[in-house]
Amino acid sequence: MNWLELSNESQLNELIKDSQNSPVLIFKHSTRCSISSMAINRLERAWKDEANLKAYYLDLIKYRDISNLVASKLGVEHQSPQAIIIKDGKAIYNNSHMAIAFDELEGAAKS
Repeated sequence: MNWLELSNESQLNELIKDSQNSPVLIFKHSTRCSISSMAINRLERAWKDEANLKAYYLDLIKYRDISNLVASKLGVEHQSPQAIIIKDGKAIYNNSHMAIAFDELEGAAKS
């Protein structure tokens, strides 16, 4: 899996803009949480590159201000861990904890 690190506001604005062309995933990960570690591990094991989904990794401990921006700009309640699919500039899917599943992400990105 090829994660792109999300670490600043200009990147966030750019990926929201990019979602006009193709869906984008933001995975908000807490490096201090064992559930978050399990969720990202499950996602990485199930990931298929042919999903054609650009995936951004946000370390929400290190970049808490960006995590807060994600919540406010996309109108989603903060969770950790959390997977958010953005399409056409809007959050079309979000889920958290052990409900994060590659098949659901892939399905949401295709809809």
